[in-house]
Amino acid sequence: MSSGWFDSFPDGWRSTQLRYVARVFAGGTPDRKRADFWSGGTVPWLNSGSVNQDVITAPSELVTELAVAGGATRFVSSKSVVIALAGQGKTKGMAARTEFRTTLNQSLAAIEPSPALDYRFLHFWLKSNYANIRHLAGGDLRDGLNLHHIGGIEVPLPSPSIQRQIADYLDHETAEIDAFIADLGIARAFSQEGLVVQRDRIFGDYAAAASVAELRGKISESDERAGATASSADLLTVSIASGVTPRGEWTADQHRADDLTKYKVVRVGDIVLNRMRAFQGAVGVSRNNGITSPDYAVLRCDRRTLLPEFAANLLKSPRFVYEITRRLRGIGNEESGQVRTPRVAVADLIRIPTKVPELEVQQRAVDQWAAEQRLASEVSRDFDAAITLAKERRAALITAAVTGQIDVTTTQKPAVDGIQTAIEESR
Repeated sequence: MSSGWFDSFPDGWRSTQLRYVARVFAGGTPDRKRADFWSGGTVPWLNSGSVNQDVITAPSELVTELAVAGGATRFVSSKSVVIALAGQGKTKGMAARTEFRTTLNQSLAAIEPSPALDYRFLHFWLKSNYANIRHLAGGDLRDGLNLHHIGGIEVPLPSPSIQRQIADYLDHETAEIDAFIADLGIARAFSQEGLVVQRDRIFGDYAAAASVAELRGKISESDERAGATASSADLLTVSIASGVTPRGEWTADQHRADDLTKYKVVRVGDIVLNRMRAFQGAVGVSRNNGITSPDYAVLRCDRRTLLPEFAANLLKSPRFVYEITRRLRGIGNEESGQVRTPRVAVADLIRIPTKVPELEVQQRAVDQWAAEQRLASEVSRDFDAAITLAKERRAALITAAVTGQIDVTTTQKPAVDGIQTAIEESR
């Protein structure tokens, strides 16, 4: 069924279908209505999401001995491999190895290898053929894999000792690459944290050094409602990461009101503030005309004295955000940590002591911030490209090893060194 997944193997290697060198079966899910199958359980049980662990060291849940005795699920031994037969997103076709004896659900295929097949070697082989495995059941379509698909997968069979050597090599090399990728991710996150510091450096002093609420009279809340224009207006939302953007397609977690006539009108240059998440930075300047939730605040600047971009960044600066948190209104209180549905009132916000400089100074601050954002975006792109390259090289290394394209019995240059060199050369 899957012989087209490879061209050739080294001399001495052979191949066969998985069903001939492993026991392949599925598990089951004990009845959720039976409390005696779940309450006080001690037996490990896996759901299809467990494949995201890659090397499974912890169960998804625990079931009782009674559930197992009743045949509601089945055991798979330690040092086996499982494949998700179905699942959301990328789950279908993902393989993971088990390091303990466990039961599993019906959406997982358990593969217990014979002595002729090392479970770690098998795991790497299946990982290298993730896309091929998915295509056995329609690729990205919702069709699920079945045990016949899994049993028909063609697997290479070098000698067990060679399999173990390949698995040892890949365990070490992929761990090094994974650590390198994790370091890149940390460095990327750190660079973005630096952007927050820069915002505070550029705008924070105008909040920290002020004794007078100079926003008063320069910014006001607009309560214009959509009315009859609601049906033709673009819907806008505000988020911490993206600021004010068109809402686009509605999703299950974005409730759409049946009546939009009471939504607030937003004009280009208005500041939209999510009153429940303003203390987290959910503020932005709109680049579009449209309407937004009546729960949001729409702020309009007197542009003769206050630039919207300056005001929005001032509101998002850490020192101003600190002042916002002190003025949250909701059920409970901040001191007890019991504030629920906290909101900031616009009347409180504009009373926060703030210095508003001349327009020329504001523009310089806005331009400086834009330059910092461009630099941060370039740095992020560089890190993203490096992470992508490292992942691609990791996948290629696995494929090369399990097909015998590299001889792991000879001394090999650490794969991560080659990745670092490739990243440096790509810059």
